[in-house]
Amino acid sequence: MPTVMRIHGLRIVIYPNDHRPAHVHVIGPDNEAVFVLNCPAGPLDLRESYGFKLADVNQIQDVLGSVLATLCNEWNKLHGNY
Repeated sequence: MPTVMRIHGLRIVIYPNDHRPAHVHVIGPDNEAVFVLNCPAGPLDLRESYGFKLADVNQIQDVLGSVLATLCNEWNKLHGNY
């Protein structure tokens, strides 16, 4: 599973055999969240979250939003159009 970046000790993953719409998995030691990217312009949507506090989810979403173009580009490298 390709980790496309790391933020605050969390892995941001895009699975090569995953489905559309474009999304990322945010994986920590005991938690995971999935954000739909809504490429190319966002905004990100939280699809699901397990083990993260709401404040953590909001912070992660803000950071992912600041690198949205990079994440969309990574999705395109693996899957083609969003």
